[in-house]
Amino acid sequence: MTDALVEVQSLVVHHGQLKAIDDVSFRLAHGEVLAIIGANGAGKSTLLGTLAGLHHPTSGSIRLDGDDISRLSPHRRVALGVSLVPEGRRLFGSMTLQENLQVGAYHARKGPFTIDRVYELFDWMPARRRQRVWQLSGGEQQAVAIGRALVANPKLLLLDELSLGLAPIIVERIYALIPEIVALGVSIVVVEQDVTQGMAVADRVHCLLEGKTSLTGVPSDFTPAQVERAYFGAELSSSSTSAQEQP
Repeated sequence: MTDALVEVQSLVVHHGQLKAIDDVSFRLAHGEVLAIIGANGAGKSTLLGTLAGLHHPTSGSIRLDGDDISRLSPHRRVALGVSLVPEGRRLFGSMTLQENLQVGAYHARKGPFTIDRVYELFDWMPARRRQRVWQLSGGEQQAVAIGRALVANPKLLLLDELSLGLAPIIVERIYALIPEIVALGVSIVVVEQDVTQGMAVADRVHCLLEGKTSLTGVPSDFTPAQVERAYFGAELSSSSTSAQEQP
């Protein structure tokens, strides 16, 4: 055991000949929210997918509570407490809301999240539980995807582009639940193109540019200009690039 839930060290990930992640390191403390920000193609989703086991690193390591999980399959990571809400949600559209939640609970760890607890978080769900998921709105589907991940009782919840394609008011409602989820013992890594939203919810922020770390630290440590330069590629001064890897 260590004081960090997740330790990523010198991670390199390739897609064929393309180096998608290039020497990325960070730590995530228990009960912490980390926002991974960056433009399209920066490597955010690849990084999240690698944490979930969808991609294997070329080199470097991923540790969960001190144990190396770098080569474990996705289902073994779920059993250890890693749950992913993928970009695009990837629900079973022909199944009901409740059936989708039951899929997430199939190999659940012991913990505070049950389907009933998810219904308490999203109080509109019980009345709609027998409805087919394809009939739900985008925001409702996103809530179901989050619920499906939560009923596995993760230590680490990976959220990929929560705000994509959703109205701002729906995004606000979903993000407003994050403190409640964290209070129940879940640490979160959220990938977000919406810089303002990502930094507002995060304890720490990690910006990627072409697969490399361009800024990392506590959001309040950085000016908007520093974040903009890290996001779009202008070189940062050495004083702006980190409050490095300490949780």
